[in-house]
Amino acid sequence: MSQEDRNEGESSFRDEGFARQLLGMARSLMAAPERNQFLLLAFALCAVVGATAFGQIKLNAWNHPFYDALARKDMEEFLRQLWNFALIAGGLLILNVAQIWLNQMTKLKLRSRLTRNLIDLWLGPTRAFRLANAGEIGVNPDQRIHEDARHLVELTTDLGVGLLQATLLLICFIGVLWVLSEGVALTLFGYRADIPGYMVWAALLYSGAASWMSWRVGRPLIAINAERYSREADLRFALVRANERNDAIAFYGGEEDEKQRLRNELEPVLSIMRRLVSGVTRLTWVTAGYGWFTIVAPIVVAAPGFFSGDLSLGGLMMVVGAFNQVQLALRWFVDNFSVIADWRATMIRISMFRRALIELDSLGDKSGRIERVVNEADMIQFDDLRVSSASTCTRLSERHVTIKPGERILIIARSSAGRSNFFSAIAGLWPWGSGRISVPEPASMMFMSSRPYLPPGSLRTALAYPAPVSNFPEAAFAEALDRIGLSHLKPGLDSLRRWDRELGGDEQQSLHFARLLLHKPRWILINEALDALDEETRAIVLDIFTLELAGATVLNVGRPDTQNGFFSRVLHLIDDPGGERLAPRPEAPAIAASPGAPVATSTNASYPG
Repeated sequence: MSQEDRNEGESSFRDEGFARQLLGMARSLMAAPERNQFLLLAFALCAVVGATAFGQIKLNAWNHPFYDALARKDMEEFLRQLWNFALIAGGLLILNVAQIWLNQMTKLKLRSRLTRNLIDLWLGPTRAFRLANAGEIGVNPDQRIHEDARHLVELTTDLGVGLLQATLLLICFIGVLWVLSEGVALTLFGYRADIPGYMVWAALLYSGAASWMSWRVGRPLIAINAERYSREADLRFALVRANERNDAIAFYGGEEDEKQRLRNELEPVLSIMRRLVSGVTRLTWVTAGYGWFTIVAPIVVAAPGFFSGDLSLGGLMMVVGAFNQVQLALRWFVDNFSVIADWRATMIRISMFRRALIELDSLGDKSGRIERVVNEADMIQFDDLRVSSASTCTRLSERHVTIKPGERILIIARSSAGRSNFFSAIAGLWPWGSGRISVPEPASMMFMSSRPYLPPGSLRTALAYPAPVSNFPEAAFAEALDRIGLSHLKPGLDSLRRWDRELGGDEQQSLHFARLLLHKPRWILINEALDALDEETRAIVLDIFTLELAGATVLNVGRPDTQNGFFSRVLHLIDDPGGERLAPRPEAPAIAASPGAPVATSTNASYPG
């Protein structure tokens, strides 16, 4: 798949806009069974944050008598105010602990809902298969479901609570600061100007200028962070692939080649991180500069009132405290812009991923669809079947084919992609093309792909998959292993291990066929799996089809050399030069794709476009 195809796959899901993304997430949240828990946590957080804001007002008011007592050197009042401070600080400490607990519980509940929702969407019928062939949007879904979802939940909770706290502090202290501004006048060159709410306007002007500068300087960080997550996912995929294929790499002495590949994957990550460092550094000049000046800004603004005698030391400190709270609330955007940029980039990745999963069924609408039906006649029929992809169209050499129970059919195709798409079409995973496929009840069919799958867990679980172990007699598992020539695995039937790593390719394929002895399907459809077996194991499998599974229909999509007199009929899958190709999707601006950056894929099929 070319870089243009990968970018097109990602870009076909346009950025919906911030409001629609938030609305989509909110709808998903409100549809959750845990909705009442979310609402209860949100209410509790609002109550705690509101109580904390009230405590901050009390603490700010405490400045006036405390500093006045210091100015008067009044020891009795000084001690009384220390006791008052202890009461206020103790209450705020309890509220802080409660807020942290509620914050963490909110993250836990949101993480649970979002991750479960993404998993349910991803593993909907045929979606994971189609997504894997959808270009960049389908690369490394584990990164989006695990890391991106975790990151989005944590940032959303922290930013949401921070914004709520800043808003409540602003509402509370802007009134306090307005009242306190009555004792502060602007004096320039001997002229006194009494401006209503002078300190409020000063705080608004100060924080507004800082927010505008932060937005101007930090806005590029959104796109940079989005690209960074995409490139980080590619690097992680490459590392996992190298680790899982370390034996083959060692046998071939390919360590140097793999080092170079990993360096090539690392370079885009380092490049985007260098851009990120430059962007954060530029933003820090703004945020840190305003932060340092904040230390003296309220004193400078309120100094005329203090020097004119309108404010006492306690009054000055109270005005400074209120000013700091107001400008701190207004500066929330400034202080958190880099985090907001990170959150926005993560939101884009998650919302695009969710939308892609939801809209996968509508992709390729402009292309023809294969009609796939379930019949009651207990047979497979192909009528004028053509299977389309972006590069080719394939069809059977015979226009009408009927496969009856007990038949053994070999379908030969020139290309691996043609075989895979045809096999996927029979299973209902690849709907693009034309004609009609009629199949028996799905429960009577078992599909065996070229890549065997062993789920995590015990070997007994892997043999029973996808049915539960309890569906089969306990002795049946050992008998299946004996029959397929894997008797040495019987002691490990109940061992919990990574069997997909411990067993070789031949053993995994053999287990794939041993699974048939347990399920005894009436229709067995195979895609190149027989081709991967050695001669001895293949002979055992064909003998199983002749004896234990004598009544089953076997349809094998594979190479000519698998005939060996076993198959009663041979069909040919050929290219159809005049057949319909999948129409390319309309172009759209890519959001998280980097031209020229390598993207890992693991499929051999083409998706629409």
